[in-house]
Amino acid sequence: MHKAQSHEHEDRLRVVIEAAPNAMIMANDRGRIVLVNSEAERSFGYTRDELLRMRIEDLVPAGASPDHGLHETYLQHAERLGMESDRALIGVRKDGTELPIEIALKLIVISDEQFVLASIIDITKRVAGRAATDVAHHDALRRSILDTIPIAIIATDREGQIVTANPAAEELLGWCQQDLIGVPLSEIHGQPRDAPTDGSPALSQVPQEVELAYRRKDGSRVDVSEQVVALQDGAGEVTGFLVAAYDIAKRVEARDRVEHMHTHDALTDLPNRAALMEDLVGILEQADRDGTEVALVLLDLDHFKRINDSLGHPIGDELLVHVGERLRSWVRWDDMVARLGGDEFVVVFNDLPPSVDLTPRIEGLLSQMLAPVEVQGYDLAVTASAGGAVYPRDGDNPTTLLRHADMAMYRAKATGRDGVRWFDNTFIEDAQDKLALSGALRQALGQGELSVVYQPQFDLAKGTVEGFEALARWWSPELGSVAPDRFIPVAEDGGMILQLGEWVLRRACADLAVLQEDLGRKLRLAVNVSPRQLRGKEWLAQVTSALEDSGIEPWQLELEITEGILIDDHSDTIDLLTSLRELGVQVAVDDFGCGYSSLAYLAKFPVDKIKIDRSFVSEITNADDDAAIVDAIIVMAHALGMKVLAEGVETEVQQQYLITRGCDEAQGFLYSPGMPVLEAAQAARTLSS
Repeated sequence: MHKAQSHEHEDRLRVVIEAAPNAMIMANDRGRIVLVNSEAERSFGYTRDELLRMRIEDLVPAGASPDHGLHETYLQHAERLGMESDRALIGVRKDGTELPIEIALKLIVISDEQFVLASIIDITKRVAGRAATDVAHHDALRRSILDTIPIAIIATDREGQIVTANPAAEELLGWCQQDLIGVPLSEIHGQPRDAPTDGSPALSQVPQEVELAYRRKDGSRVDVSEQVVALQDGAGEVTGFLVAAYDIAKRVEARDRVEHMHTHDALTDLPNRAALMEDLVGILEQADRDGTEVALVLLDLDHFKRINDSLGHPIGDELLVHVGERLRSWVRWDDMVARLGGDEFVVVFNDLPPSVDLTPRIEGLLSQMLAPVEVQGYDLAVTASAGGAVYPRDGDNPTTLLRHADMAMYRAKATGRDGVRWFDNTFIEDAQDKLALSGALRQALGQGELSVVYQPQFDLAKGTVEGFEALARWWSPELGSVAPDRFIPVAEDGGMILQLGEWVLRRACADLAVLQEDLGRKLRLAVNVSPRQLRGKEWLAQVTSALEDSGIEPWQLELEITEGILIDDHSDTIDLLTSLRELGVQVAVDDFGCGYSSLAYLAKFPVDKIKIDRSFVSEITNADDDAAIVDAIIVMAHALGMKVLAEGVETEVQQQYLITRGCDEAQGFLYSPGMPVLEAAQAARTLSS
């Protein structure tokens, strides 16, 4: 191409470029700008002369990659470039600000030289519009999320004034959004659920989740879980807070229900032992501050097992519910009623003046308990034994106080039930004495300190000794002679009664064989049996073994049970006694009439003989006495096909009275005290002659 023509083409190109609405820049193959138009000057802020002294890289931000803008590398791929090849790039103005641009490239050959012509469009407005659209879209999306999310969202300024809230917040609080705006967050902000004071916790810049009770518009409270997040600007300054909260009423209700179950009795809904012991700590501390006393009274229903056994546990449970309700209605509002378990209840009397006498009040409670309770058609009369301990006199902590009340309650049961006993320090001495006696008895069982004596049982019609009752005796080198009424209960409580009972049974069976051989005739042997022995699975085998080893016949053995067994034990005891009778062993009820006599029980049990308690026999002082209870027992026992033996016979008058009333046998000091086996044989000869 001729030089003139080349200049002509360049001139035309300049005219075209200058007329273009876009910034036009042409660079040679070394990246030098050789041609620009006025729009390029305006867009980049340089003059035409300044642009013509620059390289294309000067219009690209520092650090941009080589292929970012108008570099000579485009020339290497010229065949793939065209004005339609738009790219969104970033340019840099003279003042250093960045310029969003869209660029289209075209390869141009002039006088065999290659140039790249770039058409550049300033897309600042387009980008700004797109950004605005994106922001609007995101704002709409965020608003949509906030409007539909089931979590209450509240935004505040840095002073805690509410600036906006979502619909979930409106529903949670019962306020409309417009009413909430401008309201201090403290107006609806509650204290943590367990906090003792009012007021709003300070908004924290550290996100933390807490449980609160929000105040609703109608004044009601709603339990929520809340988390507060601080909102910050670009400089890190707090501009406000975002509060997220949701209703946890069901969670709190479930948790409270579980806690209630942990601290309350499932049957009566009274506080249980754990709650009692925990609350007592605070009650005793308050008593110290006020200079008052606290009384703890433990009540145990008398013979509750009878109701369960005879009428069934559902009726027993309903009775316990009625008792709990009576106790709650009887005490003052600030007193405490708890159920320890079974048929044991506790009443705690708070704020008592020093040395106040509560006995009349407790006796009034016990008399109120006697009022019949109707349960499923049954009229049930209930009595209770009560034991009390007073703080601080009888104990300085909940555990000691309860233990001492328990000691007093057992004293009340031991002295006839249906009464109240207050703790006394002698109870501890008695307990320590029993503990020492228990250790000595355990040692005595292994060292041969125990023995058996035999008291004759006299047949009133024949005038002969027909048998003996075996009685355990203990002589200790340290303690001397220990009475049975001391060591037998200790053996029961200390778990030694099974060992002691089996030893007495075997010793007595062996001694009876000696007595029979000496007297030359068959005799009966009466042996006392503990309720614990009758509950043991081994007792039947032990009886069988003792009979076989001694050679005496089953009909000669008579096992004496207490009438309490008839009341407290049913099915298992009946089964065992039935098995013994099928074996041929006789069964007698000892001390009949001194406890809870009921011939109705006798009809259910396999009983052969009744022993009238000595307390009734002792009332016979002359021949003209009318001992109605003795007469009634003899008549009714005979009607049931049972024999009758009177205990504690000491005078001829008593013997004659019993003979005239048809009593079968007698036993007592009139005939002989308990004696060793050889002396018993001689006494039998004398009495039978």
